[in-house]
Amino acid sequence: MASEYDVIVIGAGPTGENVAERAVRGGLSAAIVEGELVGGECSYWACMPSKALLRPAAAVAEAGALRGVVGARLNPAEVLARRDSFTHGWKDDGQVEWLAGAKIDLLRGHGRIVGERLVEVGGSVLRARQAVVIATGTRAVVPDTLAGVNPWTSREATSAHAVPGRLAIVGGGVVGCELAAAWSALCAEVTLISRGRLLDRLPDFAGDLVASGLRDAGVDVRLGVGVTEAKRAGASAPGGASEAGLADSTHAGSGDADPAGAGLGGALDRGSVTLTLDDGTSVEVDEVLAAVGRSPQTEDIGLESAGLSPGSWLDVDDTMRVTAVEGGWLYAAGDVNHLALLTHMGKYQARVCGDAIAARAAGRQPSVRDVSSKTCVPQVIFTIPEVAAVGLTAAQAEQAGRRVRTVEYEIGNVAGASLFADGYTGHAQMVVDEDRRTVVGLTLAGPGVGEMIHAATIAVVGEVTLDRLWHAVPSYPTISEVWLRLLETYGL
Repeated sequence: MASEYDVIVIGAGPTGENVAERAVRGGLSAAIVEGELVGGECSYWACMPSKALLRPAAAVAEAGALRGVVGARLNPAEVLARRDSFTHGWKDDGQVEWLAGAKIDLLRGHGRIVGERLVEVGGSVLRARQAVVIATGTRAVVPDTLAGVNPWTSREATSAHAVPGRLAIVGGGVVGCELAAAWSALCAEVTLISRGRLLDRLPDFAGDLVASGLRDAGVDVRLGVGVTEAKRAGASAPGGASEAGLADSTHAGSGDADPAGAGLGGALDRGSVTLTLDDGTSVEVDEVLAAVGRSPQTEDIGLESAGLSPGSWLDVDDTMRVTAVEGGWLYAAGDVNHLALLTHMGKYQARVCGDAIAARAAGRQPSVRDVSSKTCVPQVIFTIPEVAAVGLTAAQAEQAGRRVRTVEYEIGNVAGASLFADGYTGHAQMVVDEDRRTVVGLTLAGPGVGEMIHAATIAVVGEVTLDRLWHAVPSYPTISEVWLRLLETYGL
């Protein structure tokens, strides 16, 4: 391994991998520093395993909504085994091989910034000739009320190897709603607890439809309540191993990590948990999942040596350069800059970042800048029904000073929807900038809408006018015909 590189990236998740790849493509040398598995949270404990758990449940639900289809059901053991195949058994050999093929050096260990363009790894100090990039992502927040019962986080919940009999999920955001759908489909008795409505950053109808779908699936959805106390009955691990010791040993980052929850999902009897809620009720469960938010993994990477506060989110410009650091050598891409905590947006930012570093190294001004992370972010929530959204909600647009109009339409009234599922229930809301006559936001909730959102993303990012959209004819009979109905409802 060299001691100098043009670019040093701390964090080998999808964002870090893409930064390094773009830098190398631009003619620079690059190294990635990673203390856990190459591929990061998305590959092993988030996007891939969670969607592998959710897709079979959605397929069964879709089949069950069609007259003439009988007998579709899930085999929990096979669903978990299929999930394991997507994580490659929590081994990163394939991703390490990809790095080598992309001519990116991998340095195993914890990376810390120790000075301008200097990164320490395992006692050695590396120097970046051009830039250091922070791509360390986030970790789950565990509230104080749950800390004493050693709860599941998203890591354990996406990698457990046995179905808990009773599972309480605290938090009504994306993680809470998706994992409630996944584990209830695998026959866990799930209680979802949220202080507010579900998916509260989206229009009300999205959370309402998801709450209804979860209740139909047997989930006990409790809204407007919080946890005031949590107690776990005493239990010990087989063979006398401590519960804390097992929990702390699951993410060693050796490249052959034991999956989080391999013991926590059922092999380890941890004792039941009793949650006391602020409405005076209580819930007794076998496991509790903390799904209340994320915090940046920046507390122990040497930010203080760059004049920044450890543990903080990092403010960046449109090329991902950290604005508070003089000299322009420090960048932050992905979740750590708090612009959009989504894998696809981190990869997009990585492409912007890597290209900008390469351009500056060649003495050019970057031609590519981030135009999407604040106002054009697409996302899909893989609940039953699915929710998909891009751009601004009406409230966000109005707060930004835009004069907007919202247009609503019941997706089930589209011919393609009635073919997709008997009794299809879904809703669409389009947000139109009245001055520019462009779509600035769209939210869809209903079965199968996740595959429709990219059309809306193109319309929002491309600032396509309504008059032009009128000539984009949707195929009949598909659910995408909702676009025509929305434009007709608007008045075109």
